[in-house]
Amino acid sequence: MASFRSASRRLRLGMVGGGPGSLIGPVHRMAARLDDHFELVAGALSSDAERARQGASEAHIAPDRSYHTWQAMVDGERNRDDGIDVVAIVTPNHLHYGPAKAFMEAGIDVICDKPLTLNTAEAEDLVAVQQKTGRLFGVTHTYAGYPMVRQAKAMVAAGAIGPVRLVNVEYVQSWLTEPIEAAGNKQAGWRTDPAFSGAGGCVADIGTHAYHLAGFVSGMLPDAICADLTAFGKGRVLDDNVHILMRYASGARGMIWATQVAPGNDNGIRVRIYGETGGLSWFQEQPNDLHFTRFGEAPQRLGRAGVMPGGVARPYEPRAAVGHPEGYLEAFAQLYTDMAEQITARNEGRAAKPDSRQLATIGEGLIGMRFVDAAVASSRQGGVWVGPDSQV
Repeated sequence: MASFRSASRRLRLGMVGGGPGSLIGPVHRMAARLDDHFELVAGALSSDAERARQGASEAHIAPDRSYHTWQAMVDGERNRDDGIDVVAIVTPNHLHYGPAKAFMEAGIDVICDKPLTLNTAEAEDLVAVQQKTGRLFGVTHTYAGYPMVRQAKAMVAAGAIGPVRLVNVEYVQSWLTEPIEAAGNKQAGWRTDPAFSGAGGCVADIGTHAYHLAGFVSGMLPDAICADLTAFGKGRVLDDNVHILMRYASGARGMIWATQVAPGNDNGIRVRIYGETGGLSWFQEQPNDLHFTRFGEAPQRLGRAGVMPGGVARPYEPRAAVGHPEGYLEAFAQLYTDMAEQITARNEGRAAKPDSRQLATIGEGLIGMRFVDAAVASSRQGGVWVGPDSQV
């Protein structure tokens, strides 16, 4: 994927959350290191003092920059000459808003996990703070970092499949098939608890990824959605299965299926986009292939090299040589590289490379929260059509 090299130094990164036992924290740290643009120098990795200390030691963070709370980290880093340039917030949903707001107000850029916040009111306030402070803010919708997803986006925009008619995204998992939260599973516990996850379960956790992918590749957001949210797990309050229909102003139609209760599926993300003259299909477990078909012609399997159909330019530079696959960590790393380019360009007084603007913004995070609200509202009313607010 497209990369860059800072003229001076690595960017100083801090992290909130992501200590021992975290699922996503280690992924963020590996992704930040992969393209060598960041150095992790500070963290409030856990609310538990011993876990915070242990996590900082394992991440090679100096003891004086290992903080017990994110509030202490804000105060400590804002007053240092070598304070952090950007913070990654990798906590459960209910702990995104407070640190994101405080770090922006302290003049520090933010990278935040999705969904953006616990609820839409928090998201709207964060957008207002970002607009007031002017800080850069990226949301880690990982799958938009894959080379062939960006290729699909470029081909749709160039008209390779004609005007879009159908948008279909699936995100299929199995790990919540049994109520493992009742047995004390930490990752399942907070994701199935409204106090920590918000109004949506599966729809917030992975449905927001699917919704972002649908908009990212198609270039469209729906005018209305019709949702059926179900909790199959025994005693489960929040949804673990999501079916959503989408209507677009252009006349196009779409579907999202997101589930965490489909045995035999690990992380089956599939995007299919069909237009008047052709179609595109991408599957995350075979991420280096993009399938393209013109109506009436034989299907084509596109890779990360070679000339693309219709002369559509590749919106990336492969990290690895042809035949060497790239995957999830490289896609995640691309988001960090996009953020590094935006920060460095601003600091150097130049325009950021256009490709770096494919990192999801705080505005897209707000759109994701409004999608969750609309899906929950639609389902509670028996599947009525609801218009998600896409204005930022």
